[in-house]
Amino acid sequence: MSKLSLVVPVFNEQDTVELFYKALEAEHQNFSEYDLEYWYIDDGSTDNTMVEVEKLAAKDENVHYVSFSRNFGKESALYAGLEHATGDFIAVMDVDLQDPPEMLPEMLAGVSSGEWDAVGARRTSRKGEPILRSWFSKLFYKLINAMSDTHIVEGARDFRVMTRQMVDAILSMQEYNRFSKGIFSWVGFKQKYLEYENKDRVAGNTSWSFWGLLSYSIEGFIDFSRAPLVLVSFLGMFSFLLALIGAIIVFIRAIIYPETSVFGWASIVVIVLALGGMQLLSIGILGRYISNIYLESKHRPIYVSRKEK
Repeated sequence: MSKLSLVVPVFNEQDTVELFYKALEAEHQNFSEYDLEYWYIDDGSTDNTMVEVEKLAAKDENVHYVSFSRNFGKESALYAGLEHATGDFIAVMDVDLQDPPEMLPEMLAGVSSGEWDAVGARRTSRKGEPILRSWFSKLFYKLINAMSDTHIVEGARDFRVMTRQMVDAILSMQEYNRFSKGIFSWVGFKQKYLEYENKDRVAGNTSWSFWGLLSYSIEGFIDFSRAPLVLVSFLGMFSFLLALIGAIIVFIRAIIYPETSVFGWASIVVIVLALGGMQLLSIGILGRYISNIYLESKHRPIYVSRKEK
């Protein structure tokens, strides 16, 4: 029998670990021709998440886990899960059941037929989410697809089933700064997305804050687009041309109207502040790229495991 590995990142999810397991076991009857293994990746939880995971592992030999020494982030957890999964097909799912298990049979059918290398899920609505978060999410997809050569499907979730070949390609990209949505698209292969309506969490609260998501989206821009650097270059060129034109105007006026007194100090202050702001913005963008280079040059491990089973 072919094996399906479920990669499930968890962080402070003590209320959902067992609920997820029960839901998947109930759904397994609809794709019983596949053996099923679980890989819970604990991202340094501070509650009883690992206690719940170890309970499941004690009663089911198909439940495995990796527990990080601290919180390394979901991207590291995804990498660890893909690295440990032994299945012929690998699925990535969130433990809160916002990724509907009932979609797995159709996903598996798509990849096992050989027609697709990956079948993922795409939300068609964000019902139940804060309006501001939904607006920024839509803006993010529009901007990154306009600025990057790597197309990222709007509303795409990490939830997907992939072939072993595609997973091996993803694992070959061992960069420290990871943006999985971009990596999934960058590796290519034949990919398909199934649409579904947004679902609420089955229990507990999300660990993603607005600022956490904003930081994550900025990481996506830095990892998969050079457009911010190009924008900085154009800003610098534009400000230089304005300064040159201004200098010529001042010089000509001084020749034609030598008696002109000093005036316009307010506008000068505004211009100086504007140019200073552009310079700081440019330095900040350059700094993000340089910091990523700095982190990559250290060759630190993507995660550190405290215990595994």
